[in-house]
Amino acid sequence: MELLPSQTFSVLFPVLQEDLDVYLGLQQFIVRSGTSRRLNITAEADCRKLHCALRDLSSLLQAVGRLAEFFTGDVFTARFNDALAIVQRLVEVSCYGSQISLYDVEMAVPSVLKPDLIDVHAQSLAALQAYSHWLAQFCGEVQRQQDQTQFVDLITSSMAAASPLINGKVPEKLLLSACHLLVSMATTVRPVFLVSLPAVQNIFNLITENHNHRLPQEAHVLVCRALSNMLLLPWPSLPEGEQQWPNRSANHARLISSLTQQYRLLPRPPNHHHSSKAVIQQTLCVLRDLVDSISGEATKSRQICYHSLQESVQVSLALFPLFIQQPEVTDEMLSFFLTLFQALRVQMGVAFTEQIIQTFLSMFTREQLAVSILQEGSSGSKVVQKFLKILQVVVQEPGQTFKPLLPSILSLCLDQVYPIVAERSCPDVKAEMFELLFQILHQNWRFFFKSSVLSSVQRSGAEELMENQAQFTAAMQAFGQSFLQPDIHIFKQNLSYLEVLNTKHKLYHRKLFRNAMLFHFINVLLQVLLHKSHDLLQEDITLALYNMAAVDFSAFYSSFLPEFLNGCQGLDPHQRTTLARNFTPERDLPSFSQGVYRIVNDLRFYRLCNGSLPPGTLKL
Repeated sequence: MELLPSQTFSVLFPVLQEDLDVYLGLQQFIVRSGTSRRLNITAEADCRKLHCALRDLSSLLQAVGRLAEFFTGDVFTARFNDALAIVQRLVEVSCYGSQISLYDVEMAVPSVLKPDLIDVHAQSLAALQAYSHWLAQFCGEVQRQQDQTQFVDLITSSMAAASPLINGKVPEKLLLSACHLLVSMATTVRPVFLVSLPAVQNIFNLITENHNHRLPQEAHVLVCRALSNMLLLPWPSLPEGEQQWPNRSANHARLISSLTQQYRLLPRPPNHHHSSKAVIQQTLCVLRDLVDSISGEATKSRQICYHSLQESVQVSLALFPLFIQQPEVTDEMLSFFLTLFQALRVQMGVAFTEQIIQTFLSMFTREQLAVSILQEGSSGSKVVQKFLKILQVVVQEPGQTFKPLLPSILSLCLDQVYPIVAERSCPDVKAEMFELLFQILHQNWRFFFKSSVLSSVQRSGAEELMENQAQFTAAMQAFGQSFLQPDIHIFKQNLSYLEVLNTKHKLYHRKLFRNAMLFHFINVLLQVLLHKSHDLLQEDITLALYNMAAVDFSAFYSSFLPEFLNGCQGLDPHQRTTLARNFTPERDLPSFSQGVYRIVNDLRFYRLCNGSLPPGTLKL
């Protein structure tokens, strides 16, 4: 199709027509008796033929769906008639399938033919969904014209085909195909009249009025996303004044209110039987999906969404402390809050955000954290990870907005989470905690280093103004400690964090780091190379060593190196001198790296020899 569009189309379309005729002709073989319907094709040869035709039709429908991208963009007008022929045919087939609902008909070999019939129906809806970008372009074109009947008919019929399938009694494969088609219509095509179509009104009524006919969870989430997007997403190519926001906002509030009715009426304190847990998990799963689907949209959509959700967010915050002992529920709640913070933090405002974070901070006591974190891979540990992720979003917010929260977030990190994970493996929680520490340092450097413009100009002699020094030191010690542990992923992650802090904020050159920590870090990294424990990271480690030594090469060669060698066990004075002499004081990276590799290998070699010689032997 990429190379020979018209030829490919003219080969494929007639073959599709042929198999479609077989499928569309099945109606005449349906025999009614009382309430049941039966497909009157029983001979084995006929059944086999039908099976093959239906399997082929499924494949062809998939192929036609795959062609959709070759009709949009610049070639829309040139290939319009071909695409229109395909879409009209797909709409016809989908409507036919939904009207005569062949999955409900009795037949000769149901184990073979029933899945075939369901598959053809599902594939016809999926192929139609594939043309949603084409329909969106069509929608844009017809807005400039007077005659919109063709477009309106296609959308109306598509919805008439999808609507009856959105029903708990329909086979799930078909149900999900219909749901995905509905989502694409609402999100990609966005016709202005979609909400007012009777078929779509039926779906609204099903979801908002009929709580007994629940759809399976995945389908329910998709339908709610589609209905929410119809009301929230701006209509393309219509000016702001014609978007009918007040009306759509009121409808959205009603939709959310009915979706969250049971959730908002949950008893507090909860009677901890299964149903309230299920209500929380199902409701938050839907709300999280709705927020996620508009996270990249314009401010207006996000405002309306938050306005509709406000009460449910308050309820979630009130319920959170009551379920703190049930990690699978708090996991769902924190997933919801994480999505809220990522998508709607501006709409939520500072005061409420602060209230949420303070509630969480007061809940995650040292005891509570210990219980959660120590069950590795459990939902409790996932809850702590999500909470750390939420804090990462908060500390990265530019401006002064959330600065007042920094001390308590740092304290949670360094005084509560870190002592629990320091000596244990807990890789997942550890990775999130160090990411949070890094983001605090990186995005809030002025919280620690107040350097005025003047002092940074007179770099050399100026005293650096430091604040919160104890927290800075504790954070650096945590990073240093992680280099003594076997987890290679954490090691790599943390080494790269330090390097970023050096590139962006001159970490290694800061007075406190230079005087109190630099040589400790160099020492640890050299020891790691000696122990061969992280050989995969040899280059990363050597580069970091170079950047640290470069702060003051002369001090590195004249005082650190002799001191380091004096501290090395298993060498005699002559060997120490030789090692120091062989490490030539070069200042470019390639020579420095060679020097590091040489001293590490020679040191290992000397230790090996000295350790294997009988006492009293002359040493090399």
